[in-house]
Amino acid sequence: MRQSFAILFLSALLLSGCASREYRAIYTESQQDEPYTLASGDRLRIIVYGQDTLSNTYAVDGSGQISMPLIGPFRALGMTLPQLEKAVESRLRNGFLREPRVAAEVVAYRPFFVIGEITTAGQYPFVNGMTVQNAIAIAGGFTPRAVKTSVDLTRIIDGVPVILTAPMTASVRPGDTLNVKERYF
Repeated sequence: MRQSFAILFLSALLLSGCASREYRAIYTESQQDEPYTLASGDRLRIIVYGQDTLSNTYAVDGSGQISMPLIGPFRALGMTLPQLEKAVESRLRNGFLREPRVAAEVVAYRPFFVIGEITTAGQYPFVNGMTVQNAIAIAGGFTPRAVKTSVDLTRIIDGVPVILTAPMTASVRPGDTLNVKERYF
């Protein structure tokens, strides 16, 4: 009796490992409508109107900070572009300029990453409107042993890495990691 129960339990355990994670569109598609938040690796053009020496291209460093003349380093991680503009204006208003006006735009998004059963694993520059299929093509395509219907997509959502099984038509965002799995047969 115990042996039968043990075999049944082990079978159930092994089969549960074969269960695939379902594609949850709420995580991938809902984020397309949300404003873009800055993170390490983004390059920005910040323009301070009437102040050519302050207007320049700045990179968000590994700690999530930007360093500008006069105001020094400050945290940009997680900010949207309008929030960044207001933060720069506020800091410049504190003893440097009377009525600063600031505009910011993303010049280069942080890269995305592709690993697993593809021709050339690595990091690649992000392109707006990219799908998983486009990202795989940029990385040189699948190897002969690759699963070609879906990938494991790792995305940071609310500061937590979430792994989803995504179809080839899912949207890719800056900083995503795509893992192409190996098929067994």
